[in-house]
Amino acid sequence: MRRRSNLDFEKRRRSRKTGYRRRKAKKKGFGNLPKAKKKIHLNLEMIASTFTWIFKIVVTCLVAFVAVCYWGQRVSTVGDSMSPVLKNADVVLVNRIVYNASSPKRGDVIVFKPKGNENSHYYTKRIVGLPGETVQIVENQVYINGKKLEEDYKTTKIDTAGIAGEKLKLGGDEYFVLGDNRKNSEDSRSADIGKVKRSYIYGKAWFVASPKKDWGFVK
Repeated sequence: MRRRSNLDFEKRRRSRKTGYRRRKAKKKGFGNLPKAKKKIHLNLEMIASTFTWIFKIVVTCLVAFVAVCYWGQRVSTVGDSMSPVLKNADVVLVNRIVYNASSPKRGDVIVFKPKGNENSHYYTKRIVGLPGETVQIVENQVYINGKKLEEDYKTTKIDTAGIAGEKLKLGGDEYFVLGDNRKNSEDSRSADIGKVKRSYIYGKAWFVASPKKDWGFVK
């Protein structure tokens, strides 16, 4: 019994001594060693791919916006003054950016508002006279600077000269326009329309978007 008691006493003594040492080490900081930090591995290839994908989306949205804003503006044709190129109620796409890079040319079909009146509907006519030129209609023929105008697009005969019966001198930013259907067109021959200033021009009619047989580019 005595021997067993001595053994138990010895075990308890060693246990207390070990516990004392552990507590002492803990106080000194050895028992609270910092845990190893997890390393974060970045997949550079995946990050680059994500940024490329985002960049493509932004560029696509930007291109779509510009296309709609400058090439996809829709205007409805009112009347048959541009027949047979355009019919009444035809939906026309207007190129609004083309004249930022170049000036309107003779033969262009333009979209404008007469006198710059924002309350008016859009008119669609063809440019006949350019800035600085003199326009006159004599015996149902258009004359530019005294020379007969040769046209390579189909028109009807002119019945009325209107204000162009006398010589009209165009200013540095003015154009003279006519409808191709000249028997039924309110254009620069009318005092209500008259000379069309560059600032009145909305853009160039370039495509007929109506689902009809005349669907296609405006010539």
